[in-house]
Amino acid sequence: MSSPVAGLDPLVAPHADLSREETERYSRHLIIPGFGLTAQQRLKNARVLVIGAGGLGSPALLYLAAAGVGTIGIVDDDVVDVSNLQRQIIHGVSNVGQPKAQSAAESIAELNPLVTVQQHVVRLDNSNALQIFAEYDLILDGTDNFATRYLVNDAAEILGKPYVWGSILRFDGQVSVFWAQHGPSYRDLYPDAPPPGAVPSCAEGGVLGVLCAQIGSVMVNEAIKLITGTGVSLLGRVLIFDALEMTWREVRVRRDPDAAPVTELIDYQAFCGLPTEKAPDVPSVSVMELETLLRERGSGSRDFDLIDVREPGEYEIVSIDGATLMPRNAILSGEQTVSPDRDVYVHCKAGSRSADVVQHLRAEGHSRVYNVDGGILAWVKQIEPDKPVY
Repeated sequence: MSSPVAGLDPLVAPHADLSREETERYSRHLIIPGFGLTAQQRLKNARVLVIGAGGLGSPALLYLAAAGVGTIGIVDDDVVDVSNLQRQIIHGVSNVGQPKAQSAAESIAELNPLVTVQQHVVRLDNSNALQIFAEYDLILDGTDNFATRYLVNDAAEILGKPYVWGSILRFDGQVSVFWAQHGPSYRDLYPDAPPPGAVPSCAEGGVLGVLCAQIGSVMVNEAIKLITGTGVSLLGRVLIFDALEMTWREVRVRRDPDAAPVTELIDYQAFCGLPTEKAPDVPSVSVMELETLLRERGSGSRDFDLIDVREPGEYEIVSIDGATLMPRNAILSGEQTVSPDRDVYVHCKAGSRSADVVQHLRAEGHSRVYNVDGGILAWVKQIEPDKPVY
């Protein structure tokens, strides 16, 4: 166990001055005892990079801008989808289809035109992370996958930069600060990546929209403290939030004294046990072929099993009539079994999870199992367009 790290020096030197407009805008900061003018000048001089303009990035970006952080970078190569709007409050209906970085930059400009926004419309990987990170004082990591989290950690350690990490799923959130030069890193909290598929993404498991604001605002609070040297950082502590019980608890984490320093970036897909190349083709059918098969099954001329490997919440939103729900992890773990003596067709949301299941079953000797290309998204688009998608 380690004690909370107090007494860290301010991360950023103060800017020379504030304009009259800035003084008026940030006046409620300036009158806080122990914060005041110098802290605001440090915020003005700060350069903060936010990875992901999604659930956590949305409130983080808005509050960083409102606080007066002088330069804000956004890394995101995705576009706004209507399913994002339940939680990604930096975007609106008019932004659907627009690059998230651009949409976020427009919202920031509307909120505070005095800050500078730099858009990095790229997928962060080991070829660009060090170059991008080098431009900034502090990183906020709002990503939702382990491979990118380890990449962020290692790039920050190599460059000697602190970063604030947040994680959300369903009703639960976590937030901490990592800075290998002064305390623990993400690798001290998670020395090994969990097995692929063990932890569902928000797209698979869902997330309470307001949880993004609760965790994202704590992330910005930690960023402000690091920049200004105010208060006690979460470095060495992980804050865990349960939105259902409305409780916060704290877990201490310490630096592994035997950990070798990170000196280079690696293949993070491979480190997390994810495929590093395009997965081999699996036997599959199109949704048009599946429709024909279901008609034949209905007439009694063909018999087979149709398995939906999504999560129960996804199944409740939309399903294919006649499909049996058997979540992917239940099959991969052996909790639920598939008959090797029947033809089996497997689908998920878009085709990737079901392809994993088909590969797994075929490796175990199930020679009569097939993937449904495109999953239920393709089914709704081509077969039953009146059904909802998510």
